[in-house]
Amino acid sequence: MDRKRVVIVGGGFAGIYAARYLEKLLRPTEADICLVNRENYFVFQPLLPEVLSGSIGLLDTVSPIRRLCPRTRLFMREVERIDLARRMVVLAPSLRPRSMELPYDFLVVAAGSLTDFSGMPGMAEHAMPFRTLGDALRLRNRVLEALEEAANETDPEFRRRLLSFVVAGGGFSGVEVMAELNDFLARAARHFGYIRRDEIRCVLVHSGERILPEMSPPLAEYAQRLLLKRGVELRLKSRVVSATADSAILKGGEAIPTRTLVSTVPSGAVPVVQALDCAKEKGRLLTNAHLELQGYEGVVWALGDCATAGPPTAQHATREAQVAAANIRAAMRGGPKTAFAFPGLGKLGSLGHHSAVAEAFGMRFSGMPAWFLWRGVYLMKMPGLDRKIRVGLDWLTALLFPTDLVQLRIQPSGNIANEHFEAGETIFEEGDVGDKLYVIRKGEVEVLRGGARLALLGAGDYFGEMALLSSAPRNATVRTTQATDILTVNKGDFTKLLAGFPEFHSGLADLASRRGGDARRPAG
Repeated sequence: MDRKRVVIVGGGFAGIYAARYLEKLLRPTEADICLVNRENYFVFQPLLPEVLSGSIGLLDTVSPIRRLCPRTRLFMREVERIDLARRMVVLAPSLRPRSMELPYDFLVVAAGSLTDFSGMPGMAEHAMPFRTLGDALRLRNRVLEALEEAANETDPEFRRRLLSFVVAGGGFSGVEVMAELNDFLARAARHFGYIRRDEIRCVLVHSGERILPEMSPPLAEYAQRLLLKRGVELRLKSRVVSATADSAILKGGEAIPTRTLVSTVPSGAVPVVQALDCAKEKGRLLTNAHLELQGYEGVVWALGDCATAGPPTAQHATREAQVAAANIRAAMRGGPKTAFAFPGLGKLGSLGHHSAVAEAFGMRFSGMPAWFLWRGVYLMKMPGLDRKIRVGLDWLTALLFPTDLVQLRIQPSGNIANEHFEAGETIFEEGDVGDKLYVIRKGEVEVLRGGARLALLGAGDYFGEMALLSSAPRNATVRTTQATDILTVNKGDFTKLLAGFPEFHSGLADLASRRGGDARRPAG
């Protein structure tokens, strides 16, 4: 029997559960299951707000993919593009600057979505999205840094900015983030002798007439009353339209002074989905009743936030994954297809401080009963017994001990860096993807093509710009002839410099053109 290859793009609820169901339905000799995700872990997103407040440990909401899906081959890379015509997923370079082609017989696209700031000036630069584990850690660090700075700030106006926190979006994500953030600030303020609780300002901005539009009006109104009672300001029938480093600008022109702006809306398609030339509806992949991508039935399935199959919730994503796995088995072995039909089991939303709202089993719950239900349901759905125990212990210790105020300062790796090479080391090879510009500070390198030396470059020379300017593979191999120190500029920063300084772009392009015509000094 020919082994088929099933490739899954995305490691969220839809992607992970698709792999798990496929492992149960397909024999090891029948198919290779491959999953592409930029991290090697699965994040249980419903509990991320509690990571922000410190109620749950940073790593207790994540599970290693290799443990959840032991038979699945993991490719920890970004997806560069999906070639539907060639049945190929092209993976972006990782530590080695080479793309990788991953052919497939069957494809599951579960790439999720991202926060889309297009048309909102300053949001990409100054607003903090809240979708990933890294987002939760960055926001927690920002909040603690703001408190530390405000405790010693003598300028009243700047102090107000530091102690003002704005969340844009009044759906489940925005409300849960604001509820946990407000509780965390209230508890943390007790440990800062120079900060009064009434100095801290929390503002939730929502475009609708009430928050939690997914819930029934009585529960949404209960949530509003509770947040107002706890000191949260609600700005309804409004939205954040732009931002600066010091302000969130609302529709109508009002500016809320703040140094911490969190955005949970709007959602948009990830670039790899945007680039697909196929049927879409409002940016989401258009599927039929069997979750097959329109025009690619029997070969490609689309699930989760990036598809039109159902609402972008975890409970729908996991059931879409189950149906897609069954239909992939049917496509391989023959047999009837399964249609996706799932009305939903209910809705849960945490309001922090032992309160929640819930609609389940045809009934409505609020307050502490809903909070117990919320915690019980998510603890049950947390994959892995070890993670269930860890989260349960986290919740217990959070009741017994004070809030943790440790700030984990994780400095981003510099995109402009110094690198050292010993004699005879290869810096890059012909055919590699262009990812950096190189400037020689000290030493010497040789430029090779087909094994023949084309040029020697020394201190003050630069190379690597041709591949960056043309988005083409490296046209030569560069190797050191002696110990060499080099300054490297990451492709992202290089692109920003080109966009911001047209003269730099034109001058560099002219030099690259002349260098390309000079056989003695090709740039790579």
